[in-house]
Amino acid sequence: MSEPPPAAGFPYRLIATDLDGTLLRSDDSVSRRTREALTAATAAGAAHIVVTGRAVPWTRHILDDLGYDGLAVCGQGAQVYDAGAHRLLTSVTLDRQLAGVALAKIEAETGPLYLAASRDGLDGEVLVGPGYEVHGSLPATPFTDASDLWSAPLNKIYVQHPALSDDELAEVARRTAGGFVTVTMAGAGIVELLPLGLSKATGLSLAARRLGMKAAETIAFGDMPNDIPMFGWAERGVAMANAHEELKAVADEVTSSNDEDGIAAVLERLLG
Repeated sequence: MSEPPPAAGFPYRLIATDLDGTLLRSDDSVSRRTREALTAATAAGAAHIVVTGRAVPWTRHILDDLGYDGLAVCGQGAQVYDAGAHRLLTSVTLDRQLAGVALAKIEAETGPLYLAASRDGLDGEVLVGPGYEVHGSLPATPFTDASDLWSAPLNKIYVQHPALSDDELAEVARRTAGGFVTVTMAGAGIVELLPLGLSKATGLSLAARRLGMKAAETIAFGDMPNDIPMFGWAERGVAMANAHEELKAVADEVTSSNDEDGIAAVLERLLG
């Protein structure tokens, strides 16, 4: 991957941004500078797509607050969402039988896990079991009966462990269950089990195709290991200063942090 020579207006047709730790500052806002840089880039002919690990129900309010009406890739690539029409265009669900096998294999090595799960659909609840810690103030529905977890279609399962770090848990999960599910880490305390083969790159490629755009025309911004497939798909990957070291290792560039307008700094430079 390499940066193309400057072109009239803006050198990329598509800007893909993660949300948490990337487009959003620590207080969940988007700075005026970043908004203005994205507006200038879109005025110069680029499209902006939000690509987030959050499923639609945990993303919709943020997009509405931003006045964002384009396509968004949600649920680690499982969902392509039309924010302007409030409509789900595509959705991939987790094979619950395979997920059950995967959990059993992980727990055989780690002992009991704390669990949560994201149900499919525009209004899919996030079910949270005993011991699972939800970060921030996102809406969640407690469950105590394990059968509730499997009673409706799911996009993903979240796992936490009382002693293992996120990196350690993700490593064990990949090693023991990687043939049944995709394992990714999306943030602090957020290790996820996804449909096998699913990634942000899957959803982004679908959304880009709908817009008539290609990987070679895309610049992507992110901060966590779940952004690695997106960087692999895009022409250029830009990691935030606050990014996980695994993502920085594969990035073409490291910009300033999400709290220091890292996206805006790159876009302003490219706009010249």
